[in-house]
Amino acid sequence: MLAERLSADDRCRVTVIEAGPGPHDPRVGTQITDGLRLPIGAASSVVQRFSTALTDHPVRHAQIMRGAVVGGSGAVNGGYFCRALPPDIESWDLDGWRWADVLPHFKAIESDLDFPGEPHGSTGPITVRRVSEFNGCTASFVTACGEAGYPWVADLNGSSPEHPLFAGVGAVPLNIERGTRVGPGGAFLQPALDRPNLTLRTDTHARAIRLRDGRAVAVDCVGPHGAVTLYADRIVVSAGAIASAHLLMLSGIGPQEVLRAAGVPVALDLPVGVDTVDHPEWVLPVSWPPTQGRPPLEAVLTTPDGIEIRPYTVGFGAMMTGRRDDPTDRPHLGVTLMRPRSRGRITLASDDPMSAPVIEHRYDGSAADVEALRLGTELAREIAGATAEEQAFWATSQHLCGSARMGRDGDETAVVDRRCRVRGVEGLWVIDGSVLPGIPSRGPHATIVMIGHRAAEFVS
Repeated sequence: MLAERLSADDRCRVTVIEAGPGPHDPRVGTQITDGLRLPIGAASSVVQRFSTALTDHPVRHAQIMRGAVVGGSGAVNGGYFCRALPPDIESWDLDGWRWADVLPHFKAIESDLDFPGEPHGSTGPITVRRVSEFNGCTASFVTACGEAGYPWVADLNGSSPEHPLFAGVGAVPLNIERGTRVGPGGAFLQPALDRPNLTLRTDTHARAIRLRDGRAVAVDCVGPHGAVTLYADRIVVSAGAIASAHLLMLSGIGPQEVLRAAGVPVALDLPVGVDTVDHPEWVLPVSWPPTQGRPPLEAVLTTPDGIEIRPYTVGFGAMMTGRRDDPTDRPHLGVTLMRPRSRGRITLASDDPMSAPVIEHRYDGSAADVEALRLGTELAREIAGATAEEQAFWATSQHLCGSARMGRDGDETAVVDRRCRVRGVEGLWVIDGSVLPGIPSRGPHATIVMIGHRAAEFVS
């Protein structure tokens, strides 16, 4: 989306480096457009897999996935397109990033087919709509929430500073239209690929950013035809919270002790990969019937104490394959802490660009978080009743962000300034979920797309 915005100026030549395949590659096909499943299984050609430690005591390992295709993780996720709430944005306390500053960009990226008028957009390329009639697991969950006294929230994207949302159950705003996922890559970049000033290099891996006299001047890459160095007067890193942090550190931008331990010469000591954050989740299987022919998530319950309970419509296997013939692969409730205190980190394993970074979520680093998840799971059991038959287990929402956070001048915990410029380097920006100063109390996808739309104005 950022590339589309920049290339709209025909005086600007834009090159997009994409590690994965392009939108017309036969390996992609329905993987990124089928909004009824998550294309992240073993056969997927559009994701990169990383290992992480969710907890430290005991160590619980998990695999997390990130989109490796035009559009990134927005091309492979479940279609959840909830905005950050106004208090989330205001808590950043950054000039240029108040609710009044970001609302026009939330509106510009979307066409909400259910709610015309403020505070929604009607002319943006990403279609947003909600499921209006539920069946199976979702219907059972919504009914149970109503019986438990939770009100219906008609519009989860309808919050404003003057009219904040109340806790309750509501339909998830989805960037899925008639079963088709409308991600930012397809909505923004793909229609612009015929522009003569826009070049897309697919299956090309960025290895390092070259710095010269305090300025970013080029990116070293390896593509289908071997190594290549691409020079530019402006370089924007938009590889996602994991890969962006990894690339910066490989380029000598990061905590000096981490870089030196990996054998990377230190160019700039900045807190890259420090105090990352994600939404911890406990998963509770239930015996409600699956929801047939629907996206993985259609409704959520939000509570006053920052818990979001998600009735996933089918089991994990069915989400990834589309198959519905395994009776043991059941729907489940995700009990998610939306304002966690725990913080993780990303560090280098070595100076080899092909070695994955070390990721630690450290979800059990806050006793208050663990207790909140326990209480949230008790509530989920009360809602599910006798259908909740098994123990809950640790998982993650795969919303990792904040690995190169944005901050005001003088903030020693920030990697980029409020215009997304890397501190101490000319000509280098980071614009993706890495820069989030705090994790939203909703899934971050819509907020990250908004950041891309807003920050395109800063790359000059």
